[in-house]
Amino acid sequence: MIKQDDQPELEAGSCAFFFDVDGTLADIQPRPELVFIPPRSLAALDHLSANGVPVAVVSGRPISQLDALLTPLQLPAAGVHGAERRTAAGELQNLALDHEVLDAIQRELAQACAEHPGLSLENKGVAFALHFRLAPELEETARHVAEDFVSRFGEVLALQPGKCVFELKPRGASKGEVIRTFMQEAPFAGRTPVFIGDDLTDEAGFKVVNELGGVSIKVGSGATEATQRLESVDAVAAWLDRLQSTLLEPQEHPIKSD
Repeated sequence: MIKQDDQPELEAGSCAFFFDVDGTLADIQPRPELVFIPPRSLAALDHLSANGVPVAVVSGRPISQLDALLTPLQLPAAGVHGAERRTAAGELQNLALDHEVLDAIQRELAQACAEHPGLSLENKGVAFALHFRLAPELEETARHVAEDFVSRFGEVLALQPGKCVFELKPRGASKGEVIRTFMQEAPFAGRTPVFIGDDLTDEAGFKVVNELGGVSIKVGSGATEATQRLESVDAVAAWLDRLQSTLLEPQEHPIKSD
């Protein structure tokens, strides 16, 4: 593994970029619906894409929410940790769970949350998120509830811990595998993958990008598979500014993520 202070040079024109959203392009907020991507970063993503650089978002959010956050952009996207995917050609691909099973899980999770005020349930259509950001003292309660559901629905659900959240996602959904799939298709194929994320949910993506000989960048502190770091969401925005401003310059001016 490359040391995180040994930062390889990055040539935008030969790369394909994958971005997490919450905690990477956008600051984390007390509630998911309060999150926004700064216009500065949206403009940079638009500039990259308009100049032929493949850009995709890979998030735990559903694609419908990603599109709302990225308006007016509509990028290739993987939602719900890869359970939903929109290709560069606009084709939608989903990992679907049985509706009766989803309804049963929804009812039981709603009841469990009702018993613990402060624990918030988010239904993502094909996955569920138990948020405890507004009640951090309920972390162990949320963990216990999530683990109980995975133990009973383990054939279809997998547990994905995150920042102040435990998610129940379709088994087989992985940010790493969905990035691998993108990299087998135009316009991503043949380029160096670059993935920027901040959370435990992004570690699978870092691992796959490293396997593919790409560049993995973690936002913030903490142990990680990533080979590089950016300090914060603001640092990501500044890095994007530098990346877009030199995109059309000669390749002897590569961009680093430090």
